[in-house]
Amino acid sequence: MSFDFRPLTALVACGLLATPLAAKDTLLDVYQRALQSDPLIREAEATYLAALEARPQARSAVLPQVEFSGSELTRDSSGSNAITQVVLTSPPCPPTNVPCTVTTIRDFEQDFDSVTQWSLQLRQTVFRWDQFMGLRQADKRASQAGANFEAAKQDLLIRVAERYFDVLAAEDFLNAEQGAKEAVARQLEQAEKRFEVGLIAITDVQEAKAAYDQAVAAEIAAKRALASAREFLREITGDYIEALAGPRDPLPLLQPEPPDEDAWVVTALEQNLNLIANRIAKEIARDEIRIRRAGYYPSIDLVASRLDIDSQSDRSNDGGPFLPAPFEQTQDTIQLQFVVPLFAGGLTRSRVQEAVYQHRAAQEALERVARQTERETRDAYLGVISEISRVQALRQAVESSQTALKATEAGFDVGTRTTVDVLDARRRLLLAETNYSRSRYDYLLNVLRLKEASGVVALEDLEQVDGWLE
Repeated sequence: MSFDFRPLTALVACGLLATPLAAKDTLLDVYQRALQSDPLIREAEATYLAALEARPQARSAVLPQVEFSGSELTRDSSGSNAITQVVLTSPPCPPTNVPCTVTTIRDFEQDFDSVTQWSLQLRQTVFRWDQFMGLRQADKRASQAGANFEAAKQDLLIRVAERYFDVLAAEDFLNAEQGAKEAVARQLEQAEKRFEVGLIAITDVQEAKAAYDQAVAAEIAAKRALASAREFLREITGDYIEALAGPRDPLPLLQPEPPDEDAWVVTALEQNLNLIANRIAKEIARDEIRIRRAGYYPSIDLVASRLDIDSQSDRSNDGGPFLPAPFEQTQDTIQLQFVVPLFAGGLTRSRVQEAVYQHRAAQEALERVARQTERETRDAYLGVISEISRVQALRQAVESSQTALKATEAGFDVGTRTTVDVLDARRRLLLAETNYSRSRYDYLLNVLRLKEASGVVALEDLEQVDGWLE
């Protein structure tokens, strides 16, 4: 009796052909969705825009400061005035024989209709070292924010590619597991028929049944992995994407250009955006030391002000009639304020020392990021090189596994191979196919990661990878 064991790839292809074709989103489509809805990139954009406000804030400190204040009040007041007068008498008052003094106490009552007061002050910095350094530092903060924002956009590109290919890999694995389950189910059915006519032992049937149960469990796990991969993709796109375009076969396998690992490292150390941001952070920390030291320096401000007081009131003395008692005053002042800090309880010294430690931390952070950038660049470069060879080797492994499966099935038909042998051959083919698919995705990701580490990844690179999909 002969049995038809189809290769696993044929089963998967049949399953795909039986499914109605739907429009598939490409990598570029998914990136455009993520660019509009990913919370992380929108957060980075808002942070960047907020950081740009440091420039006008620092500039405002060295521009003229104009302040206006005014008040108006109504009040009543009463009391007494003690008036001392020197009265010349003849003869002088005894016993001192000096002119007599007479003190007269007069009661008064005053009704203020209104008191209007306003002042206008203009302050212009002449010399404040911390403000001038703050203006210089604000430009660097804006540059740092720009580098961080560009790095966030590059990171989004890589995150989209990683999650996109994770979904494709999960789909490939699920299709393979479903194809394997169908093949094992067919083999189980055939084993049961052969056992019924006495051609095989019950152990072959039990082995086929155990393999089928394992295939069912593997399919459940593959569905779970696919659902998780789709959730990760939805996290950055905002909605579920049903169908994704996969890479065509054969996939173009391009060598890095230039084909020199050290050249890529040099480019990365010059253009990596995270490294650039940390270099600027180091400069900002150095400027902060100078700003803190301004606590020891004098400051000079030019201050011009005008004060105007207008009072309308009625006044009565000793119960007499109320008579108008208006009052007006205008005062203009121009002054040059010179302030020299002498002692602040050690605060200035402590703040300077704090800035020194922060500068040291920024130096170490820069060294850490530089080493990390070099490692990531070398790793990505070697990843591209190795994945090219790995894709080629795994493509050959798939072909060899298909040939081995056919030979094992033929041996099973003539009785020289067992059910276990066939199942093992199918598992090897399944592993070879999933590894082959994963290696292609890893190659594409390493191409993008190499350019990200070098700081040169751009939308054009994503478009190139998108062109390799179908």
